[in-house]
Amino acid sequence: MKLIDGTTIAEKVHEETRASVAEITKSGLCPGLAVVLVGNDPASRTYVRKKAEQCAKLGFHSLRLELPETTSQQELLAHVAQLNADPKIHGILVQSPPPPHIDEAKIVHAIAPEKDVDGFHPVNVAKLALEDPSGFVPCTPLGCRRLLLEYGIPTSGARVVVLGRSMIVGKPLALLLMSKGPGGDAIVTVAHSRTRNLGEITREADIIFSAIGRPYFLREEHVREGAVVVDVGINRVEDPSHKRGYRLVGDVDFETVAPKCSLITPVPGGVGPMTIAMLLSNTLKACRQIHGLPG
Repeated sequence: MKLIDGTTIAEKVHEETRASVAEITKSGLCPGLAVVLVGNDPASRTYVRKKAEQCAKLGFHSLRLELPETTSQQELLAHVAQLNADPKIHGILVQSPPPPHIDEAKIVHAIAPEKDVDGFHPVNVAKLALEDPSGFVPCTPLGCRRLLLEYGIPTSGARVVVLGRSMIVGKPLALLLMSKGPGGDAIVTVAHSRTRNLGEITREADIIFSAIGRPYFLREEHVREGAVVVDVGINRVEDPSHKRGYRLVGDVDFETVAPKCSLITPVPGGVGPMTIAMLLSNTLKACRQIHGLPG
């Protein structure tokens, strides 16, 4: 069993982004990312802060817009419209989840597709399905594919099972793995919480991605010897012995599954660091495309 080190690969992506930012700033441009946070969710605030810190390290222009829990749908849409029109902003992200009174789908649809660096706008979803490289792929699936490429894990003709069917991970990841070219050409099965005889399906897989959002969901009996397992899940499990009172664990029962794997991602330190790395890579891409730059 060998670990897939997402932290190291994420830093490699950051270095590539930093070098590209340094190059385009010579022409007077600076990639700009706006992150909008509505409410005071502690996990969201931490995530937004980490994004801002990484922007500063890579030389991005960063705008952090923190709005009160009482912000109305119309007020939030007005802020999005201002960011759409701001020439210094190339990527817009509204942190999820918003308060219950906000219709998240309407907010996503309001973001200009060319600034939708999360890849959730219907235009970008369609571009992914059509294999149009000008579109933006959601950051976590994009990070998953980069891990496969970095570790030389063959996907062409491989049997891959994706556990989870969300628009954030499961569905776009399946489309990405089926697309033509490096990191694609896979035979993909999408399974979920209602899948019958799950073990029979997953034991046929060369590669398993678990993005189902349940701690320890994928167990030893689900995995064949030599499989590659990528754990996308991040779940909080109560642990009184921990200073925070909880631990972060994945969807995979790591202790029993890892010995059967040729490669496996840990949680934390696997897929998680890749998400921010690919977000900033997408923002750089948006800047290039908006200004007609190659690359």
